[in-house]
Amino acid sequence: MKFMIHGGILSRTLQSISGVVPSGKALPILLNYCFKLKDNELIITASDLETTISVRQQLENVDASGPKELTIPAKIFSDIVSSLSNQQLIIDIKEDYSIEIKADSGVYNLTGESAESYPEEITLEDAEKSVFTSSVMVKAISKTIFATDATGIRPQMSGVLCEQSAEGTVFVATDAHKLVKYTRTDCKHDEAKSFILPKKTLTFLNKLLASKAEDVEVVWYNNINNIKFEFDNYTVISRLIDGKYPNYNMAIPKGNPNKLIIDRNMLYESVKRVSYFANPATNQEVFKLSENTLILSAQDSDLSTRATEKLSCNYQGDEMEIGFNANFLLEMLNNIDSELVIIELSSPDRAGIILPYDEEEKESDENILMLVMPVMLIN
Repeated sequence: MKFMIHGGILSRTLQSISGVVPSGKALPILLNYCFKLKDNELIITASDLETTISVRQQLENVDASGPKELTIPAKIFSDIVSSLSNQQLIIDIKEDYSIEIKADSGVYNLTGESAESYPEEITLEDAEKSVFTSSVMVKAISKTIFATDATGIRPQMSGVLCEQSAEGTVFVATDAHKLVKYTRTDCKHDEAKSFILPKKTLTFLNKLLASKAEDVEVVWYNNINNIKFEFDNYTVISRLIDGKYPNYNMAIPKGNPNKLIIDRNMLYESVKRVSYFANPATNQEVFKLSENTLILSAQDSDLSTRATEKLSCNYQGDEMEIGFNANFLLEMLNNIDSELVIIELSSPDRAGIILPYDEEEKESDENILMLVMPVMLIN
C-alpha cells in the first residue's frame, strides 16, 4: 500500500479520532490505529472496545500492492504526522508491515503489525433507523451531558437516556442532585423505544459534530445492545448502557406555587460572583426570596469571608430561604438560551424547577426542564 496525502489533512483526520485510543493499561492492539485500503479510500479506525470511530479519507496516487489492512502505533504516528502538517507526504507500507514516510524534510520509518487481532466492526442486526441534524444532536448532548452521574455508583445514570416516540424525542440526564430533560418535538419515531447512551461516546460525538461548519445529517442505527451514528465520512459505533433508567418523571414536582422570574444572565453573573465566597466543600449559596426581591449570599466560616447581593426580580410566592449548590446553578443557567428564566419552588427541602421563560409564549420545537435539589442550610 502506497499513497500520497498532505500532512495537514492526515493530521486533522487523526486528531479527530485520537481521543478514542485508550491510555494506560489496555490491550496493546488498541494503542494502534487500524488502516484499511478500499479502492482509493483509506479507512482509519480507533477503538477502546466500548466506542469505535472510523473515518474515510480519499487518497491520491494510490499503489494498492502489498497489505490492504494493518495497524500502526497511534502516538508516534500522530506525533510525526502532526510535525509534518505543512508538507506533502508519501506513505509506503511494505509486505512486512514496515512503514516509510517520505517528506521534504526527511524520511521516517516505523513498524506496524497485522490487523488480524484488531476488533472487527460490530454488525447491528435488527437495527432501527433514525435521522437527526447535527445541530439538534449538538444541542441535545451539550444541554444534558453535564448532568450525568460521574460517581459510577449507578452505571445507568452515567449516561444519557434517549426516549423516542410518535410525539418526539426526549433526552434525560441526572445524578440525583440535578436533572435535565430536553425534548425535541420535531424528531419523531413511529415505534416507542428507549436506550441509554454512554457519556464517553457522546463526548466524542459532540466534538466531531460541533466542528462541522454546516449542518449535516446524522443517521442512527440501533438495536438492543449497540448504536451506530453515520455522518459525512465518519462512523461512530458504541455499546449501549445495559439496565433500567430511573423513573425520572416521579422526581419532577408538579405545581410548585412560588415562582421567580429573572434575567438569566444577571442571575448567572451574580451567582458566580457570590460563589467565590462559598465554602468549597459545599458550594452552598442561599436564596432569600420576598416580593420582587432576591438576596443571594454565601460564606466560608473557615476563612471568615462572606458576600451578599440584592437583585430585583419578579417573585410571587411565600417568603423563603433556600440553599443551592452554586456550581449546579451555573451549569444549568449556562445551558438555557432564553433571556429570562423562571424558577418554580415549593419549600426549602423540595426540588426547584428551572425553565426558560418566554413572555410571548412562542411555539418551539424544543423544550428544556431542569431540576435542582436544594442543600441543607448551614448557619
